[in-house]
Amino acid sequence: MIMSTTNNLDGREVKKYLGVVTGEAILGANIFKDFFAGIRDIVGGRSAAYERELQEARRLAFGEMEDKASRVGATAIIGIDIDYETIGANGSMLMVSVSGTAVLAE
Repeated sequence: MIMSTTNNLDGREVKKYLGVVTGEAILGANIFKDFFAGIRDIVGGRSAAYERELQEARRLAFGEMEDKASRVGATAIIGIDIDYETIGANGSMLMVSVSGTAVLAE
């Protein structure tokens, strides 16, 4: 399935708009990842543990959105918006939400 943050697809015509589709994923970070990320924040550098969690949450959210678009007969999703939030006590959980418009494109 074609997925784009733009509202149109170069070289393709949108034949039908099928509605808004969404996907969400919430993942918790465990205490060891939090501990090592805290150390990394003190000494500088990137937190590989959080980067992996973020990538997994994004993959799950996009997969859910694509499944919903497929169920309504879409061939593409346009105008995709991606949001990231930390939620829970002390921001202990990571939420990724995506939304876009399912379309039939030729």
